[in-house]
Amino acid sequence: MQPNQVQFSIVSHAAWAPNLTTHQAWREWAKAPFVIKGDDEPSVVSMPSMLRRRAGFLGKMALEVAFQCLDGRENIPTLFCSRHGDVARATELVSSMVQNEPLSPTNFGLAVHNAHAGLFSIARRDQANHLALSAGSNTIEHALIEACGLLADGAPSVLIVAYDNCLPDFYREYLDCQEQPHAWAWLIESDYGNNRIRLTWSLVESAETNVVKRTDDMPCSLAVWKFYVSDDLTYENKAQHLHWRWSKHA
Repeated sequence: MQPNQVQFSIVSHAAWAPNLTTHQAWREWAKAPFVIKGDDEPSVVSMPSMLRRRAGFLGKMALEVAFQCLDGRENIPTLFCSRHGDVARATELVSSMVQNEPLSPTNFGLAVHNAHAGLFSIARRDQANHLALSAGSNTIEHALIEACGLLADGAPSVLIVAYDNCLPDFYREYLDCQEQPHAWAWLIESDYGNNRIRLTWSLVESAETNVVKRTDDMPCSLAVWKFYVSDDLTYENKAQHLHWRWSKHA
């Protein structure tokens, strides 16, 4: 890898959100984005029902795209990345503690950030390396750097799963974007052939320019997916003193 730069090729992809379940639907959405809403859930038919029930809505979105993207491939390192994780479960646990109520063991076990990566590994009986990552509004960019590090260390391919959901009303005053339910996955390789993406970054010197440039005020991970499925050749994001530049290459 070059300093301040990673590049990779996308071998396969998948995405899911309420009312957006096909690539063509996502392409149409990218032309005229709207706020994603809905309460329908993905089927995750590839997962045993007992594990599927434990996953919850957020986990089901992540697992659906992970299974679709891998399509039966085995022994692939996976990296699950979510800015907020299952914060609804965590909030419920804290509320129970405040009210001196017993904690739900299921919620406790599934509130940790790597829970969905663990469920995916258990369901597939796959002992390949899996990681979970959160890095604020730079989550997806840091996930790609980590994934490219795995490729540089010799992994032939890496699965990246990006997912998030709306936050509970308790956090409304802290929102810095229009949170929306979504999940997408890329299976990436270091072979710089077709469907190649380059990510570069630099330090933002001035605090005045240290703002996030989001498309239609959408979450950063959703904006990256929009860049990927649209005809746009570049996407830029400034957040947490870093300026990120995404670009497509033939």
